[in-house]
Amino acid sequence: MQRQEVRLQRRQRVGLRMASDSTHDQTFSPLSPLGREEYIEQVHFFEALSERLEANIPAQEVLKSIREEVLATTKLPMAIDFLLGELKHLGVLGPAMARLPHYFTPFQSFVVRESESSRLKFDLRVGLEVLRREAEYRSGEPTRPGIFLYQFEALCRNRLGYDRGLEAVALDPAFDATWRDWILNMRRTIGMVDLADLIFVHSEYYWQRQGADPSATEAEAGGIAKSREEAVVLFGEREGRIALANRRKDPLYLFSSLQRQLGYPQVPRQKQADTEQSLLPQLARRLEQLESRLKLLEEEQRGGLDLTKFYERPQPEAGL
Repeated sequence: MQRQEVRLQRRQRVGLRMASDSTHDQTFSPLSPLGREEYIEQVHFFEALSERLEANIPAQEVLKSIREEVLATTKLPMAIDFLLGELKHLGVLGPAMARLPHYFTPFQSFVVRESESSRLKFDLRVGLEVLRREAEYRSGEPTRPGIFLYQFEALCRNRLGYDRGLEAVALDPAFDATWRDWILNMRRTIGMVDLADLIFVHSEYYWQRQGADPSATEAEAGGIAKSREEAVVLFGEREGRIALANRRKDPLYLFSSLQRQLGYPQVPRQKQADTEQSLLPQLARRLEQLESRLKLLEEEQRGGLDLTKFYERPQPEAGL
């Protein structure tokens, strides 16, 4: 009951934020192609699916119940009907989501498919939480740098692989051709060039510093210098400042700074298994075994140990 109240309050908070934004009355935007109403319902879908699967409820029953909960005015009920039909035939959700590219993004399909893979230690509940936070961010006022850095951090923290992961990120409809080309080229340089350097060189702050001191900026960027007209500026001034301050540091510090300063969503982390929950049942079984052994010792000391009750009764022969 408490989880349901928390989930209801979260949905109301997202809905109030959408209604109170008078400067963004449009339902659709390039960064939220489905509309805020769809993403709010996706937040509820991913959250309810994660919580009920954790309670060991069958996935088919979970989808049927969520199908009745979501708004009928959205396209999510039709998507759930398709997922339910594919789940009955295939037993997994990833391929079914990939067959709905007009509703689920390639990154969403990639996360669910990797969480269902047996070769990775990536929990499905963590994957659903990743998608829930992304949908919640898109229901507000998302930015392209915020969406990209959130998805990229999800790939890093969960070790989902840069090759196929960045390809799925580049196919997101929120990114235009310039972003898509840069993300695909990034796959070849991500292991050799620091992420902070990539953000700094393609930020507005880089060109502000170059106008003030071109030689110093070119040295900081590792000799990368272009004209302002030929430059690919993808990040703003604040992203560039934060990236410059976190050069030659752990990328996790960069992600943390961006989340604090710019309000980017935080990627969920893997939860460690709680050993205390399984400790009590193990102790109870050990005590039962000790109790049965003590009873046998007491009967043996009294001389009343009856071994016949442990004998197996002879089976009658087949011919008799």
